[in-house]
Order: sequence, then structure tokens, then C-alpha cells
Amino acid sequence: MRKMQTKLHRWLTPWLLVGVLFLAACTANSNSGESPSAVSSSPATATASASASTLPADLSSQFKNLPRLEGEATVEMIVKGSPIVINVDGVNAPITAGNFVDLVNRGVYDGLAFHRVIREPQPFVAQGGDPQSKDPNFPVDRLGTGSFIEPKTGLPRYIPLEIKPTGSGQTVYSKTLEEASVTQPPQLRHTTGAVAMARSAPPDSASAQFYIALADLNFLDGSYAVFGYVSSGMETVQQIQQGDRITSAKVTAGLENLRSSN
Repeated sequence: MRKMQTKLHRWLTPWLLVGVLFLAACTANSNSGESPSAVSSSPATATASASASTLPADLSSQFKNLPRLEGEATVEMIVKGSPIVINVDGVNAPITAGNFVDLVNRGVYDGLAFHRVIREPQPFVAQGGDPQSKDPNFPVDRLGTGSFIEPKTGLPRYIPLEIKPTGSGQTVYSKTLEEASVTQPPQLRHTTGAVAMARSAPPDSASAQFYIALADLNFLDGSYAVFGYVSSGMETVQQIQQGDRITSAKVTAGLENLRSSN
């Protein structure tokens, strides 16, 4: 009986964590959307021609002005006085990576908080990047509801769910791999240190919030868009507590690979 209970607990825990993630996402977006990724161990060459993903025609008009990263970049975040270095993969996730690098370059993440850190019943994610958290007086219970607002339009910027299956030249947009009936695992998987975009139930609801995987989270593969990996400073990530802030974030390499139609 005890053995059966242990097996049941192991089976239920991932889905309870996804439930926490999903609820956070829904709270995060009744009109915006957010909640809960890996640069491979052999990073691809950072060249514009290496970015093989192209938007389908029906998506290109809606998302044509989004930044794209045509290659790779490196981002350094300072948290708790220590650097966290993230390798950002625009080869396999050009729109998701481009959005992140653009926001870093704009200074959007400077001073923002990690508003959701889940380590129990098992290590899960450290999630941050809600622009509303820059205001220390913003209600803590409402963090997770914010998106990046484009200064030119005054409207939230959303990006499509973007997942490239392993061994495929065709990236899946606006659907999970399961919804797209794709059986291959994603090229960028939720291993420890993966960085991915948080979103709510609508697939194209990610904006600014991101999370870092605190453990291997293979049950999230194909449902959330990984766009990079922590290459150094994971010991700092593992010490992040709810409320800790990103002192600064900057692009230290690869900014020349960022493209925008704006």
C-alpha cells in the first residue's frame, strides 16, 4: 500500500505543479497572459542564415513587427549580487529569443522581482519579469498579471507560442506539440537551468514574464517555449527567493543578431 501511495504521489506531483503554473497564468491574464526551457550543449553558430524558422503566412501579418534573434546572444543578469549568464538561442526560437533580448536591451527587466518561486513539493521554477513589480508598492498578490507595454502604441506586446520539434525544419506556432499532433520532443527541452516564457491558457499570450527551471521538467516539454539556458550562475538561481530582484540585465554578446521591423 505504501509503495502504491508513493507511486501515486510521484505521478500526481508534476500535474499539481502544472496546475499551479496554469492558475498563475490565468491570474496573470484576463486580458494579458503569463505563467510557466535549453541552449543545447553544443550551441549552434550565431549566423543569420542559421535561423531556419519562418512564420506561416497567417501569422506573419499579426506578428511581423516582433523582434527576432537571428543567431545567438548572451545575457547577464545580476541577482543577489551575483551574475547569472543565459545563452539565448535564436536559431531554434527566433521570435521568443528576440523578444527576450529586446526587452533586456530596453532595460525592462532592471529592478523587476521574482514573484513566484516554487520548490515544494519538489523543485519547479523561479518566475519573474512582471513589469508591474518595478513598483515596490504594487500589491504582491497581483504580481503575475503584467505584460510589456509597447511605448509607441500603449498596447501589450504578445508573442506566439514557438516550439521547434527535434529533427524538424518546421517550427510549430500557436499550438502545443500535442495540439499539433507532433510526437517528436522539442529541440529545446526543460532541463535544469532552462529559461522559458510564462503564459496563460491562450498559446499566444506570453509577453515579458519568464521562468527558470529548477530541475528537469520534461512534463512541460512541448507546452511552453524554451529559448535559452543558464550557462553559469545556476547556484545563484537555486538560491533565489520570492521577492528577490534583478538588479540589472544586459546583453553581453550577440546584440548584432537582433532584428526588428519597427
